Amino acid sequence: MKKIVISACLIGEKCRYNGLDSESKAVTNRFGGDSLIQICPEQMGGLPTPRPAAEIVGGDGADVLDGRAQVVTVDGEDKTAAFLAGAYRALEIAQAHRATYAILKSKSPSCGCGKIYDGSFTGNLTGSDGVTAALFRRHGIEIITEEDIENET
Repeated sequence: MKKIVISACLIGEKCRYNGLDSESKAVTNRFGGDSLIQICPEQMGGLPTPRPAAEIVGGDGADVLDGRAQVVTVDGEDKTAAFLAGAYRALEIAQAHRATYAILKSKSPSCGCGKIYDGSFTGNLTGSDGVTAALFRRHGIEIITEEDIENET
């Protein structure tokens, strides 16, 4: 059985910034028989639910990992340390389970893979990864989003 790390919001956990989930029937239908390892890097980094929306300012997830960008809330609070702590905790869990595959929430400043909001809080997207996604890539974990799975059907 394949072990897959998954953003907890995609399987119905109400852990998103707004207190809701992003449950994807396409994900649960396709991967329900696999061993799904739930993570919410933002909660694992100590952030509450609900919480103010956050975006990466000054770069992308890789830049946050390298100290060149910050994760900031819509209220202007720097939450970089919490996002980093959560990303590294998520990586520890993935490695402990020897997971090499992850399904992460699209557009999230943590889990976004291939596109995230650009830091302007205007809904604009950029072709980048969130903090956890960038860290997973650096450690050889293959990542897709729920949108990739939903677009297959």
